[in-house]
Amino acid sequence: MSQPLAKAMATTTKLVVIFLGLFASFSLFAHGVDEGTRQFLAANQGVSILPFIYIGAKHMVTGYDHLLFLVGVIFFLYRTKDVLLYVSLFTIGHSITLLYGVFYDIQVNAYLIDAIIGFSIVYKGFDNLGGFKRMFGFQPNTKVAVMIFGLFHGFGLATKIQEFNLPQEGLLANIIGFNVGVEIGQFLALGVVLIVMSFWRRHQSYLKFATTANTLLMSGGLMLVGYQLTGYFTS
Repeated sequence: MSQPLAKAMATTTKLVVIFLGLFASFSLFAHGVDEGTRQFLAANQGVSILPFIYIGAKHMVTGYDHLLFLVGVIFFLYRTKDVLLYVSLFTIGHSITLLYGVFYDIQVNAYLIDAIIGFSIVYKGFDNLGGFKRMFGFQPNTKVAVMIFGLFHGFGLATKIQEFNLPQEGLLANIIGFNVGVEIGQFLALGVVLIVMSFWRRHQSYLKFATTANTLLMSGGLMLVGYQLTGYFTS
């Protein structure tokens, strides 16, 4: 093995270990709700639009499973209109199921829905690696896939909201506020991601490490799936 190749493999291995280590720790808080937010939701009565906007934004910014999926979605999107199109499809999807799930009290097991969200990350990393064409000889419609997984991500958000049995008074305004906050958080987080990716894309290392980056995405998604399924079968 040549020395440069050995160094590259060692560096990649270190990155994988660091990433997986961080991910393993963060997985404990996947979709979590902090104590302050929990107390507010439990005690809130009536319309509280601004607090719900803040909670929605915070949930999205700290909801790295949503963000990892979106990073995979935009990884090979270079045109602004394509980024807007795909992010809009995701937004429409999760907004539909978030609102529908809360208002019609659709109960979904939190572990299973979060496992599907983890699988969406695996799917996108696999798709970015060209896995479907190589292994199955076809390419799924990426726009439809993003929309469908957006629906599942929305159910994940709805599931967390329903845990607090929010009072019916002011529910519509509060949930709309939460959804607006989710969009604000998504906009802020993706803005940072796009700035970093735009800078990285100017260098050859972007395409050079595209395989590694998407393999890490798949690894992270698989860990989330395993973590959530373990919770499902042991709870």
